[in-house]
Amino acid sequence: MAENKTRETGEDVGAFLDGVADPARCEDARALCALMARATGAPPSMWGSIVGFGRTHYRYASGREGDTMTSGFAVRAKELVLYLGLGAGGVDDLLARLGKHRLGKGCLYLTSLADVDLEALAALVSQSHARVRAQHGEA
Repeated sequence: MAENKTRETGEDVGAFLDGVADPARCEDARALCALMARATGAPPSMWGSIVGFGRTHYRYASGREGDTMTSGFAVRAKELVLYLGLGAGGVDDLLARLGKHRLGKGCLYLTSLADVDLEALAALVSQSHARVRAQHGEA
């Protein structure tokens, strides 16, 4: 069985964030990192090029299993991508309050933190993180 491509690396989160070239995106990434640390109660750690919070063990019906971050975000050229396991639903009220965003399969895309309600974002992160932990447990 193939290993996960995204694994915890032990690299320094601060150094990673320092390396974000665009000053506005760097500022947003630092603010998002702090918000997610507060909302999840977990310290940030690097999972490849993703800043992750918490560790979850998953097991699929196919038998594939492994460890992954419980929540996380990536800094992309044009967006911040939040990995929150939103596929379970139940967060429509928070998404309605959030502001400018788009959704992918389990991901939340934000162009700028200035475009969103930070209280709604913190609640969304907190609820999603707790839901993933309740469903899969901690690793």
